[in-house]
Amino acid sequence: MRIWIDLANSPHVPFFRALIPEFVERGHQFELTARDYAQTVALAEAAGMTPVVIGGHGGGKLTGKAGNLIGRAASLAKWARGRGFDLAVSHNSYAQIAAAGGLGIRAVTLMDYEHQPANHLAFRLASRVIVPRAFPESALKRYGASRGKVKRYEGTKEDVYLADFTPDPHFAEILRALGVAAEDILVVVRPPASEALYHRFENQLFRELLDRLCTHPDVKVIMLARTESQRREYEVIAKPNLILPRQALDGANLIAASDLVISAGGTMNREAAALGVPAATIYAGQWAAIDEGLVREGRLRRISSREDVEAVSIKKKSGANPRGATPVRQQIVNLILSGC
Repeated sequence: MRIWIDLANSPHVPFFRALIPEFVERGHQFELTARDYAQTVALAEAAGMTPVVIGGHGGGKLTGKAGNLIGRAASLAKWARGRGFDLAVSHNSYAQIAAAGGLGIRAVTLMDYEHQPANHLAFRLASRVIVPRAFPESALKRYGASRGKVKRYEGTKEDVYLADFTPDPHFAEILRALGVAAEDILVVVRPPASEALYHRFENQLFRELLDRLCTHPDVKVIMLARTESQRREYEVIAKPNLILPRQALDGANLIAASDLVISAGGTMNREAAALGVPAATIYAGQWAAIDEGLVREGRLRRISSREDVEAVSIKKKSGANPRGATPVRQQIVNLILSGC
């Protein structure tokens, strides 16, 4: 088959980078498109991927998002027409799913967050919807995913590319260039996705947490800003131990090297959980069932109050306890390709 993969956000890069060799090994061809958003394009290029960049970010307003989705879907359809694709695959790229539908291309979408409003569009238009086992049945029904198109997998999407991960020993040189020494307590933080559909509110606790981290004498904080405007917002804080790298860093190696990961989103926390690195979530929105499961497993801590902020343990980690869920990758590949 000829497979069209769309990378709509940064976490999609390592996910599909792990799946593409599996497609190729089975004799399939692929082409990549990407949205110019966050570090998606830079990470793809750093990984040796050469996507065609089509479209960008629609901004924080709902009207801008809707217009951007329609415009990007039209641009993707124009690019894809006549290329002979048999299958379109994404992790809920709404624009790709809409474009594929208009072209009569079978679309497979994967998703792991049941509170994303745009699931209404993706789940109805896609030919197949692949979700983790923890994804609630009630949410699938609410978003219009008929039972016949839904397939489930064990574990998390982060297990696909991290279950057999081996850290790069040379990554320490990159950290030193950023000003992080081996003896420093490295905390990696990800601010809220304040312009996302699922995050329409302010998260004051994140600011309070950042203030606490930045006053700790032994801590270096690497913040992975989501957008350029968000970077500028935090650059004015000008704390000496707050680092906002401009280059795209390899997320897996960064998390493996960190002593603590705190994110107001989902993917980075689940990456830390997969690698067995201490992780805490300060996400203030509706929680994903898959994250609730990680809390029960003791792999994720929830920060939901000022008392929780003060209780965060800031120290060098004693070791890692990776999940090692290696079968997930093959399971997802089989679910994507089966019946095609």
